[in-house]
Amino acid sequence: MQVSIPREVLPGERRVAATPESVKKLIAMGFTVHVERGAGALAALPDRLYEAAGATMVDDPWKGARVVLKVRPPAERHDGTHERELIPEGALLVSFLWPARNADLVAHLASRHVDALAIDMIPRISRAQKMDALSSMANIAGYRAVIEAAHHFGSFFCGQMTAAGKVSPAKVLVIGAGVAGLAALGTAKGLGAVVRAFDTRAAVREQVQSMGAEFLEVTVAEDGEGGGGYAKEMSPAFIEAEMALFRAQAREVDIVITTALIPNRPAPKLWLRDMVEAMRPGSVVVDLAAESGGNCELTVPDEVVVHQGVTILGRTDLTSRLATTASQLYANNLVHLLTDMGGGALTIRLDDEVVRGALVAHEGRVLEPPPRVAVSKAETKTDTKTVAKTETKTDTKTETVAKTETKSAHGHGHGAAPAGGERVSWMTWAAIGGLAAAWIAMRAGVGPFAHEADASLRLFAERVTVFVLSCFVGWQVIWNVSPALHTPLMSVTNAISGIILVGGMLHLRGAELGAAGWLGVVAVLLATINVAGGFLVTRRMLAMFRK
Repeated sequence: MQVSIPREVLPGERRVAATPESVKKLIAMGFTVHVERGAGALAALPDRLYEAAGATMVDDPWKGARVVLKVRPPAERHDGTHERELIPEGALLVSFLWPARNADLVAHLASRHVDALAIDMIPRISRAQKMDALSSMANIAGYRAVIEAAHHFGSFFCGQMTAAGKVSPAKVLVIGAGVAGLAALGTAKGLGAVVRAFDTRAAVREQVQSMGAEFLEVTVAEDGEGGGGYAKEMSPAFIEAEMALFRAQAREVDIVITTALIPNRPAPKLWLRDMVEAMRPGSVVVDLAAESGGNCELTVPDEVVVHQGVTILGRTDLTSRLATTASQLYANNLVHLLTDMGGGALTIRLDDEVVRGALVAHEGRVLEPPPRVAVSKAETKTDTKTVAKTETKTDTKTETVAKTETKSAHGHGHGAAPAGGERVSWMTWAAIGGLAAAWIAMRAGVGPFAHEADASLRLFAERVTVFVLSCFVGWQVIWNVSPALHTPLMSVTNAISGIILVGGMLHLRGAELGAAGWLGVVAVLLATINVAGGFLVTRRMLAMFRK
């Protein structure tokens, strides 16, 4: 079966639907691959690399094609012909199609019995992550948005303290914390900016905070989760509160990156003219939704607009500005899709939720999006009963864990639950430790029982008491520290083993090499390893943050 990769004809498009690496994989699956000459030239992928990978370089990739892989939807060529007329009847087209915006194109493909898979319609489910080209491209767009902003911004991203004076760090606001938004946050944070983000979906709060950004919220309680990783349209009250928040932020931030999209709808207007005018001269707005109309009221697609000293970037080719990497990721997405469809023995299975979700034209007709899979009533009833029984049996235990987790959420760290599934109060442990120490002291003759024990036994009791108490203190210190800090914390605290090292050496002084002597040797050996290892790990971790 022949797979054809034509050169993209849309002006400014530098990506290509296959790379030499993906060509090797397609050939290994049983396909023959035809690549139009010069298809990868703008992505730094010359023809010789495709030939070395086993592809056949042709001037007419459409002839004999059974599968056509593209990036952009079919468009008019420089010679006046249209690509949709060149696709052989009965072939399969896989590309970005945006069927809601290109209904006429989809209908024309169906009329010519061309099966069309819209890669932008791949369902956003766990099994389809490897084929999710939208996420692959959004990741690149978010990164590139920050680079474009830095190009137009007249200052540093990170703060600087120089002999000539102090330069404050840039303040960056990202609207929409999807894949593109998180990529923009990570990039801006890496450059040293002060980052903050807003999203209508409360579920992304932790993701934003994990990137080191501040998550902005409004006082109106409403969740904007719309399914599939997108946001839904919000109520007028929420939008009013949202606009008030943005107007306040406009006076503070230097760079705004907007990424908000609603499926099959024009992009919502979120950054209005008065907000742009409230920004300081030299500020930058990067609108990633420019191709869908833009989130900024002053955005003009594919143009750079300067309004009262504020630059508004309406780039629609951000992914093409990283053409090599974008082509690699997109080609990998297509390889995974064709692999799941059977490789060289490719078949279109309508019972495959991924294929059916992306299939917009099949066997001469336009297909409507499939309905969402609903959970059956029987399953719901069974699950409800099971959960009810479980809650009844473990009611007391659940309340204990809930109280502990609530306490943790209010500032007691984000550690995972212990292996036993329950967290015992530190006060309980302290009580147990106190009782144990008292029992040892009683047996050893410490305190009121001093007359019943000799000096060596009292010394032993004192050391055991210190050991028990140090265990509880250490446990509390480690438990209440975020897991992300466990490694540096433990590597430094291992150096405390120096106390054990000194103790072991003192124990060996003038002692015979009996059982106690050998214990001293082991203590010195293990403590030395702990001390050296702790400092080595700490040094390695610190080296990761040095530039």
